[in-house]
Amino acid sequence: MDKVENNSTLTTTTTTSNNTLGSLSRSNSRTSSNSELEKELIDLEISGENGAAKTSVAKELLITKKRISSSRTPTRKAKRVRFYRNGDRFYQGIVIPVSNDRYRSFESLAEDLTRLLEDIVKVPGAVRNIFTLDGKKVVSLDDLEDGKSYVCSCNTENFKKIDYNSQPIIKNSNRLSRVYRPNSPLKNGANGVTVVKFDERDRVVFPRIVTIIRNGVKPRKIFRLLLNKRNSPTYEHVLTAITQCVNLDTGCVRKVFTLAGLPVLTLADFFSHEDVFFAYGNERVGNDDFDLEPEESKTIRQTRKTLRNGVAKNGPKPKMPVKSHNETYVCLDDSYGNTESNILPPELQSRYTMGPIIGDGNFAVVLKIKEKQSGQEYALKIIDKSKCLGKEHYIDAEIRVMKKLSHPHIMALYMDIDTPKNTYLVLELVEGGDLFDAITQVTRFSEDQSRIMIKHLASAMAYLHSLSIVHRDIKPENLLVKLDGNGSVMELKLGDFGLACEVTEPLLAVCGTPTYVAPEILMETGYGLKIDVWAAGIILYILLCGFPPFVSPDNQQEPLFDAILSGVYDFPEPYWNDIGEGVRDLIANMLQSDPDLRFSSEDILDHYWVLNIDESR
Repeated sequence: MDKVENNSTLTTTTTTSNNTLGSLSRSNSRTSSNSELEKELIDLEISGENGAAKTSVAKELLITKKRISSSRTPTRKAKRVRFYRNGDRFYQGIVIPVSNDRYRSFESLAEDLTRLLEDIVKVPGAVRNIFTLDGKKVVSLDDLEDGKSYVCSCNTENFKKIDYNSQPIIKNSNRLSRVYRPNSPLKNGANGVTVVKFDERDRVVFPRIVTIIRNGVKPRKIFRLLLNKRNSPTYEHVLTAITQCVNLDTGCVRKVFTLAGLPVLTLADFFSHEDVFFAYGNERVGNDDFDLEPEESKTIRQTRKTLRNGVAKNGPKPKMPVKSHNETYVCLDDSYGNTESNILPPELQSRYTMGPIIGDGNFAVVLKIKEKQSGQEYALKIIDKSKCLGKEHYIDAEIRVMKKLSHPHIMALYMDIDTPKNTYLVLELVEGGDLFDAITQVTRFSEDQSRIMIKHLASAMAYLHSLSIVHRDIKPENLLVKLDGNGSVMELKLGDFGLACEVTEPLLAVCGTPTYVAPEILMETGYGLKIDVWAAGIILYILLCGFPPFVSPDNQQEPLFDAILSGVYDFPEPYWNDIGEGVRDLIANMLQSDPDLRFSSEDILDHYWVLNIDESR
């Protein structure tokens, strides 16, 4: 598949703080005093020949009094403001009293919101911006209006427009509970916050897909819903998520029962061995409601997640796809001084010693270089502009994105130099080569080795996705691995950001590498961050058995795409005989055809197999 143009640009937003004290209105008493003084001044100016001296004294008194009154901190009634989390359609918002005696600056409010939201909805970073519900940026405390709602965004997030006011309120009272009230910084000496810690969320909540039967006329409608720590921190949040999913005619979901008819009363009940639930509003439960009709039972069997085990593979073992050109690098040699250094710009010649060629691609070559002063080794990617005419935007996108990134499992960019003929990128050097070559040599990895690699990849993806950046070309050729003396993988890093872009709306460009492309890309209905999770699921499958789940004869694209769109794959014998149920469960959730049900990168990190805990929980 050809790479397509990416016109998206990344923007860095900054927070502006304004002092609100000077803009507040004066009290009636001070206004009255100033008016009286001004009147006396006018009387003095009308008086006789000594009027000039008296006028001068009176002017000084007036200026002094105004200066004193303006330095006082006026007090006024606190504004009750509701804050939502950017893009979170499950969070009902939190009401905070905002006044100038509680918050001296915009930053102090942002700090309180950060602490508050971190303990409630696990925000990905510090609150940096506040927006109105229509996306207008709030720059000062004066912009906040009493009784209005606003949206908090973290780090460099852009405003995400959803219907924030549509969240059903489970509790009738809009009043903020005492445990969520931020303490006054004036009383505590700091912007302290008293909050409830959601220990239960971390103890019992893990990502899983559940089946929901909506109450109604039989055969009833059946839905599937992904629960995780983001939408299920409390029991009430789960009810909200189910309400959004099933859309009851009677309004909010108030009662939930298991398939056996037992009431679901705690958060832990949603994460037990039961995964099918009945959803009710305030309507009465009938005696035969828990009896399933044949059509309902069939639908549940079809929609319920089932692992395709024990299927014998007929014919020869499937093969890995042909390796694509590696725009990152592969280590081929380890000697210095054999490459002409005069190809480098002066600023590189003076600082680095040229090493061997360690990789090449369609329009780039990668060299190993060594810093003269420290002896530190780097990779130098030299991009020939004459070979990528019309594709310069890939280079620009790669540089633009990599400059914004800093993560232990993402290859770092240290320097970029542009010349009329070439572009030079000084990159982090990862010894060991790319993952594709490692798979070719080893054929398959153990679960422990695979766990290390998928944990590192998911961590890198979670970081990218928190910045609303999608990679769009995750594949073994773009993953660099660091090996120990025994050839075991110690570390994995993600590279090659030529197709990466920021996601502010559904993307439509068809791009990527065929074996790893997600079904929503092929359907051309719009896609987002979770295409990276699909690609990671394909890679995890390959790590464990040595071949991808979706294959076609002679690597033909059309049959391959048909297989991907079908979503049908298995764990064939004998290649999967010794592989546990936990990692199969993770793969099945990463390869969900429906992006809404597919795990997020954070869900991967929360899965019990990645955490290496008991699979029977």
